[in-house]
Amino acid sequence: MTASYFDQFGIVSIIPGLTNSSLMLILSIIFIIGFFNVNKLIPGRWQSIIEIVYDHWIVLVKDSLGVKGSKYFPFVFSLFLLIAWLNVLGLFPYVFTVGTHIIVTFGLSLSILIIVTILGIKNFKADFFSMLMPQGAPMGLAPLLVLIETASYLSRAISLGVRLAANLSAGHLLFAILASFAYQMLVGDLVLLSIFPIAIMVFITILEIAVAMIQAYVFCLLTTIYLGDTINLH
Repeated sequence: MTASYFDQFGIVSIIPGLTNSSLMLILSIIFIIGFFNVNKLIPGRWQSIIEIVYDHWIVLVKDSLGVKGSKYFPFVFSLFLLIAWLNVLGLFPYVFTVGTHIIVTFGLSLSILIIVTILGIKNFKADFFSMLMPQGAPMGLAPLLVLIETASYLSRAISLGVRLAANLSAGHLLFAILASFAYQMLVGDLVLLSIFPIAIMVFITILEIAVAMIQAYVFCLLTTIYLGDTINLH
C-alpha cells in the first residue's frame, strides 16, 4: 500500500478508548500544568519567560475588555496555552498534530461563538441583537444589513477554526513533500541536489515553530475581541 502525504493526519486508535488525538490533548494538559510548576523568589530563565507571557496576556485582556473583562483572563490564557502546546508538540516527528483536524478547531471556535452569544443575551437581553444593525443605517436597508451582519457574525466560528487548521495543515504537508524529495534524491545518489530541499526543510521548521505560536496567539486574540461583545455592544 502506497503511503500518502495525508497519512500524518489520520486518527489512530492506540488502545481502546484512547487515540493519538486524545493522547496529545492529555499530554498538552500535563505540559500546561508543568508550565506553572515554578515558584521561586528570584526567577530563573524559564520562570522569567512564564511571567512575561503571563503579564502580556493580563495586559492584553485588560486593554481589550477593560477591568470588567479581566474575569475572562483565565479562559483566554488557558486556551492559548492549550493551542500553543498542541501546535508545538505536533512539530516533532511521528507526533499527531491535533490542530490540523478542522473538526477540533471548528469545535473550539463554534463553542466560543455559542458562549459569547449566550453571555451577550444574558447581559443585554434583546438589546444584544442590536449589534446586527449598524447605527445610523437607513431603515430601508435593515433587512439586507441584518442578513449580512448575521452571516458575518456566524462566520466567526468558521474563520477561527479554518484559519488555524489550514495554516497548520499546509505547513505539515509542505514539510512532508520536501522530506520526500530529499529522500528520493539521496536514494538516487543525487546528494548535492538534496542539499536544497534539506535547506528549505530547515527554514520551514523554523517557520513552522513561528506559525504554531502565531496561530495560537491570533486565535486567542480574536477570541478576546469577540468576548468584548459580552461587555460592550458595538
